[in-house]
Amino acid sequence: MYEPIRTESVHTPADRADDYPHRSREEELDIQLAGRLAALLAVTDELDLGAAGDRIAEQVARLRGTPPTRHAGRTDAPALALHRRAHALAGRALVVAASRADTAVAILAAERMDAHAEAVATSTAASSHLVGAL
Repeated sequence: MYEPIRTESVHTPADRADDYPHRSREEELDIQLAGRLAALLAVTDELDLGAAGDRIAEQVARLRGTPPTRHAGRTDAPALALHRRAHALAGRALVVAASRADTAVAILAAERMDAHAEAVATSTAASSHLVGAL
């Protein structure tokens, strides 16, 4: 009723298996984690949090094998928005660090989440206090 396939599948060509680089899951997670931390580092540097930025830069350097490029690319974003963004970025880094079982980065990311959550809460409380005074 049917005739068997006589040719190799185009989806898994045997002669092309080594045409592109393969990375392990761990290597992919390292790349993803370094990227998340680099984004957190940029926001941390914009907030001018030197010691925290140095700790993040150490982890990026460990993951990438080279120290990250740091620059003070300032925006006009308010500090509250930057703290919220940093909190979200630290949360994403924490998820990848947990998946990778990288305890050092997981602890660092959790500490940064706590610090930025506290900054958001303080800023929000201060602004609501000012509104109430008016």
